[in-house]
Amino acid sequence: MNRIIVKTQDGDVKISRHMYGHFSEHLGRCIYGGFWVGNDPEASAAIPNTRGIRNDIVAALRRIKIPSLRWPGGCFADEYHWKDGIGSRHDRPKMVNTNWGGVVEDNSFGTHEFLDLCGQLGCEPYICGNVGSGTVQELSQWVEYCNFDGVSPIAELRRTNGRAEPWKVRFWGIGNESWGCGGNMTPEFYADNFRRYATYARNYGDARVYKIACGPNSDDYNWTRVLMEKASGHMNGLSLHYYTVPGEWAKKGFATECSEAEWYITMKKAAYMDELVHKHIAIMDEFDPKRRVSLVVDEWGNWFDVEPGTNPGFLYQQNTLRDALTAGLHFNIFNNHAERVYMANIAQTINVLQSVILTEGAKMLLTPTYHVFDLYKVHHDAVKLPVYTESEVSGGLPALSASASADDKGRIHVSLTNVDVKNEQEVTLELRGATLSSSIKATGRIVTSENMTAHNTFDKPDVVAAKDFSGVSISGGSLGVMLPPMSVVTLELA
Repeated sequence: MNRIIVKTQDGDVKISRHMYGHFSEHLGRCIYGGFWVGNDPEASAAIPNTRGIRNDIVAALRRIKIPSLRWPGGCFADEYHWKDGIGSRHDRPKMVNTNWGGVVEDNSFGTHEFLDLCGQLGCEPYICGNVGSGTVQELSQWVEYCNFDGVSPIAELRRTNGRAEPWKVRFWGIGNESWGCGGNMTPEFYADNFRRYATYARNYGDARVYKIACGPNSDDYNWTRVLMEKASGHMNGLSLHYYTVPGEWAKKGFATECSEAEWYITMKKAAYMDELVHKHIAIMDEFDPKRRVSLVVDEWGNWFDVEPGTNPGFLYQQNTLRDALTAGLHFNIFNNHAERVYMANIAQTINVLQSVILTEGAKMLLTPTYHVFDLYKVHHDAVKLPVYTESEVSGGLPALSASASADDKGRIHVSLTNVDVKNEQEVTLELRGATLSSSIKATGRIVTSENMTAHNTFDKPDVVAAKDFSGVSISGGSLGVMLPPMSVVTLELA
């Protein structure tokens, strides 16, 4: 039996739109060959762009209401020195990207270009600062460069480089993966460094800095405990990184090759995010019972082996229906923990890992994951409604997951996933606290396919896309929903 109860009158927490954030690192073809064509005269002439930023990508991301974008890394952040990426592009020094493919980074896409991108997207920037190889002064001056409207050499440098007004960047990460590529630090050593660096990431006027500390890798609960005990009073957010890796790190499997067993392994590992979030929140609650500090899941997504014939350091993988289902699982988990989870950032936006967009020269396609973002945008800044789920078991885990919200126009949205490979699931959906009548209008959208490896290509870009969903009915004071196998659905009840 499948039963879902939505408590329509118990909502008191907003689902932050920033749970649907994105991450773009200087890695492979995410920035160069993705967002940015400004350093390539041939590409810039052939691909419509605004100041070097692709117009088609901007339009696509605006359609899903991208709320925030994390940059420049990732591992790249802790070897990035921001002053190399300002001023005349002709004079910017080149460097080797030692983390990702050993390619030359020409620094043509820097602070001004990134913040121009965020302006075109209409989203908030999230800048990750260099703690691993950078100085306190360097991070402090980057914040000042972006946010100070007064008289100082750094503010004057910004004006000389063409930006009179400060951008007032709110979100700042104080290092990335400091337990690994960001310095291989112990939690005690990082906690002391976080306090030190965060002290000099100053507020300027009404530009208030939201300081995000480097949190744990996956299930490193000790890291969370040490950071909360020693530094929670200095932070606004604590990050969490967890990737869904179906196989072993050395042999993860390809995105477009998936057996039924591998499908369920992937779903189980994606669903593990719920346990991680729950346990890290429990530790945070010990030290921060008023929940002032948010949990920021700023790297998540599926990680497969790279597509054959591509640079192993570029992390380019296809995106299939399997990715769509794991995205739906993650969004339901984040929505249901909205009292503490404030932001999440999928890795990554374009051409890297679980991307929402793939490009090939002037061509662009939207992945199945993109269409799930489109389905869930109705939850942005809506009020979370508690959900109770009883589900059949499929492949060793519940076939169903769900989350729900109410928007400011009185509409209720319920999002559902069915991970069952073969069987449709009949669901009884009860809206407790609401009266259903014939005047209620129930509509929906669905992402699904009969093929678990279905994906979009540049020749066939619409194999997997969001479509209207008609499998919902109202009878006897409840709703009946028939979910096809391997499907993600969002219902709207108006």
